[in-house]
Formats: sequence, structure tokens, C-alpha cells
Amino acid sequence: MSTLHIAPAPAAGIDADVLVLAAESPTGGGAPSILSPGASLEGVDVEALEALLAPLGFTGALDAVVRVPSGAVAAPGATIGAPTILVVGTGRGLALARSAESDAAALGQARAGVLSRAAGRAARESAGVERVVLALPCAEPADLIAVAEGAMTGAYAWSGRRPAATAPPASITVPSPLAGGAGAEEALSRATALGEAVTLARDLVNEPPNSLTPQVLAERAVQAAGTAGVGAEVLDESALAEGGFGGILAVGQGAANPPRLVRLDWAPPAPGAHVALVGKGITFDSGGLSLKPPASMPEMKSDMAGAAAVLGAVLAAARLELPVRVTAWLALAENMPGPGAQRPSDIITMRGGTTVEVTNTDAEGRLVMADALARAVEEGPDAVLDVATLTGAQIVALGDHVSGVMGTPAVRDAVARAAAGAGESFWAMPLPEQLRSGLDSPYAALRNAVVGSRAGGMLTAGLFLREFVGTTPWAHLDIAGPAFNERAPWGGTPTGGTGHGVATLLEYLRAVTK
Repeated sequence: MSTLHIAPAPAAGIDADVLVLAAESPTGGGAPSILSPGASLEGVDVEALEALLAPLGFTGALDAVVRVPSGAVAAPGATIGAPTILVVGTGRGLALARSAESDAAALGQARAGVLSRAAGRAARESAGVERVVLALPCAEPADLIAVAEGAMTGAYAWSGRRPAATAPPASITVPSPLAGGAGAEEALSRATALGEAVTLARDLVNEPPNSLTPQVLAERAVQAAGTAGVGAEVLDESALAEGGFGGILAVGQGAANPPRLVRLDWAPPAPGAHVALVGKGITFDSGGLSLKPPASMPEMKSDMAGAAAVLGAVLAAARLELPVRVTAWLALAENMPGPGAQRPSDIITMRGGTTVEVTNTDAEGRLVMADALARAVEEGPDAVLDVATLTGAQIVALGDHVSGVMGTPAVRDAVARAAAGAGESFWAMPLPEQLRSGLDSPYAALRNAVVGSRAGGMLTAGLFLREFVGTTPWAHLDIAGPAFNERAPWGGTPTGGTGHGVATLLEYLRAVTK
């Protein structure tokens, strides 16, 4: 992972390989303009740089980049410490963030989100470079945090790739007049903790399923918890059977690798609240006997992204010593069509005694999550958040970049606010009561999936999970699309595992005790 520095010097005076600036597209057309206020650009002839951009074909469009020799834009008598200037486009991001006519700010693209994305794009573009300086607006604490966090999450390469991927920058320096003060220390600690957590989540999602089995993921979670001062407990298949976790066991019974349930506990001395986090950890999802089409299977190694996000969040909460108790539950299994696999029409008994008729074995995520939710609320948390790549219907409704959040309205809306503040895209969704009857079964208390209708699939999955939280305030985060990026990278988001949800969970945990 890159090393982050916050320095007091003007950006141009810092020795580096690349100096990064940002530019936006003007609302009414014309040449792009450099984001100068608060960016420590002494020594850079900004007007000369802006005059070069349009002839080079650079419009300032979102995520666009262009390189300029620094000697061509040095102010008279000044020397720029980096031989190359990289300009990153923010498009009309800042204008949209300020506009009451746009949903951009509600989807995580307020000012902080725009600066974070620019920093992430620059860090990703600078792979293979040793030293990078980010001369983005950082005079205000919120701007500095956004740039630092974007840089640390954008500087990523999966270390397991063979041959090895091009390494991210070894050193990233962010010049700011706040350097040396409490605001800089906060930005440094927050960005480092978030960068570590997102890197861990991405690494786990990118791991191939033949090496990341439920047992291995449980072992890695315990190992990581030990280094962070987080308590850990693992329930194996025997303990799951003794505890009545019929959903997790049923999903895993067709696989050679048995399921696990991991409990992690960050317990600060005087917590202001107790939040439970539950993550779906299907290390590979074939669909079981309700087999998926072949084209849908390659990305199914990412079906444990919810558990990865929850793991990253609880570790970051511990490293930041957030004054909130966090119990995290990782529900881990493989969903395979082996000889012992569960069948459509099976009836299983969940933790707490609820019976469920299985109508679709590819609706397995809600079964493992229901067991974990039922166990999590037994400890009486103030709120419980579950995170899951739960439904393809989420992608149909909201696309690849926007997650859905539903549940108790107060918690649901708090999660949406946290996501907007964290620069992630979540949209509040309802749980219409008229859809609940579709989960009725003539043979059990519930069926796990509606038969014969695709209407509101994301919402009916949420209604199923609601049956297992009782009166505990709760939110369900369906991250099916944003958790795994099959296409080209964008902003600071790489191809593959994205770590989506980690920043939102951390922001929620910060806010819950304020």
C-alpha cells in the first residue's frame, strides 16, 4: 500500500515524479479551468497551463487525464520539483454537487466526493510511478480528508496477480496549509485506515474461489482481527448444527468445503452505541441445483463481498478507536450442486425456529443472512446493518454503480446520508407491504423466493430478511452491482473487487455516536 504524507510546502517545491492538478469543464463550454483555490500552486503558471489544455484535446471531462512537461508551465523564476504535470478532469462535478436540480450530491458526489474521485483517478493513473504529489484543493479539513481518502483507495493493485500488476505509487504527498495540525493528523489516520480496509476487501473479493474457501476466509478474518485488537470466534459445521443455524448449513451442504459463521467484536472501553454488522460471505455461488447460466458464474467469486466489507469496516473501526461497539458477523458458505445439495421444496428450520420452504436454491444469500441476523439481534444491539450482494434485481433497478438500502426508515435514511458523506452511491428504497404476501408458503412459515413473478425482487428479498430482525432497528444494503466491477476502471475504482460499502459503514459508525 502507498505511504501517505501531508506536507506544508507548496506543491511545486516538492521533489516528485508527477505533480497532479485537477481541472473542471465550464458549465457554458469553453476551456477547462484548473481547481486553484486551496491547492498550493505557487510556482505553477496556471494561466499558461490552462492555455495548453484545449490545444491538447483536454476538455476537463470526468476522469480524463493529460500530461504536460512541467518546464512549460513553471512560473517565471520558479522550478517545479516534478518533471511531469498530470491534469485530471472532474467534468461538471462541482457544479452538479451544488445544483438543487441534480441527484449527484445525494449519490456521493458532493464536493468531497468529487475531490476524492479526482484523487483516486490520479493515484490509479500513476501506477508504476514512485512519488506523486496531489495539488488538489486541501485548505479545508473536509477537502483534505476527501483527497487523502481518495488517494489511498485509488492507489491499489491486487497483490495476488501473476504476473504481478503494476504497483501503485510508493509515496503520495498531499500539500496543505493544515499540515502539522490536528486536521492533518485526522486526515492521515482516516485515509490510512480506510485504505487498508478497502484494500483488504478488494483483495478478498479478487481471490479465486479455489483458494478462498469458507474455512480460509474465516481463518484470515481471525488473523486480521488478532492484529487489530478485535475479538474473534468461529462456529464450524458442528457448532452451527448445535446452534440451529439451518439456513447456513442448508446452503453449504452441497459443497466439499463446509460453512462457517464468524463473530468479531470491537469493544471500546465506553461505547456510545452498539451496532451489529452482518455480511454475506458466499465464497462461490453456482446457484446450487437452481443452476446459474454459465455466463453469470465467473463473477460469483464476488458473492462474499458483503462479508469482506463488514470485515474491513470492523477492523478500521478498531484501528481508529471509534467509540462504538461493533459486533460483526460473517456468514460463510459455498453454494454448490453436490450430491448433498438442498433441493427446491426442501423445508429448513432457521436460527430461532422459523421454517422456510426453499423454492429457489439460487436465493441462498438470504438464508445465510437470516441465520446471522437472527443471531446478531439476540445480543440487543441498538441497530443492525446487513451488507450483501443479494439480488440481480438490484442491478436491474439501480444499475452497476448505485446500491439500494432499505429497512427501518430512520436507519435506512441514516445509511443513505452516511453514504453521501462517504462519497459512495446508495439510494433509499421502500419495503412495500403488498409484496410480503408473495413470501407466504402453504408448507412453512415462509418461502425463500417468490414463485412466478420478478416484480420487486430486491424489495421482496429485503422483506424476507425483515422477518429475522424482530424489533431491532435495521437496514439492508444490497450491493450486488457496485461490489464487483466487470468493466473498465473509473475514478479510483479498479476492475474487480471494489470495496464498495466499507466507507459507508465507517461513516455510519462515526455518526451514530455524535
